[in-house]
Amino acid sequence: MIDGVAIRVADQHDAEGIAGLRRTLREEQLGRPSHDDGFDARFEEWIQREAGRRVSFLADAGDRLIGMMHLVVFERMPSPERAPSRWGYLANAFVLEGFRDRGVGSALLDRLLGHAREIGCVRVVLSPSERSVPFYARAGFGPATMLMAQVL
Repeated sequence: MIDGVAIRVADQHDAEGIAGLRRTLREEQLGRPSHDDGFDARFEEWIQREAGRRVSFLADAGDRLIGMMHLVVFERMPSPERAPSRWGYLANAFVLEGFRDRGVGSALLDRLLGHAREIGCVRVVLSPSERSVPFYARAGFGPATMLMAQVL
């Protein structure tokens, strides 16, 4: 626990809180309030579809959620004479502005990486924002030269 903030895995009761954090993140990116009446319904459908492969880690201040970080787990196709393995994609990391630079993001990341190790992930990759690159570099992330991408 950090200053009254617990880091925990989300459960089925957290969808509304996660949606609220996602809306706040987007509004911060836009620099204005979001006006999307269909967002809540789309989010509810999406989170139900993702439940089997996504683990959501939350920073919980008791009276509200103040941060989130998600791990999407990909199972590798079985291969002869090769041990089963998986890898993770870190996505949608966000801490409310008033709670940044207090160790909340680091605590979320530590919990996520610990979980990734526990379930046998061989790597965790992410697509950082420009602002978050130093944060992830301090945590040991570096350029992913073994991957390729095509922007569609």
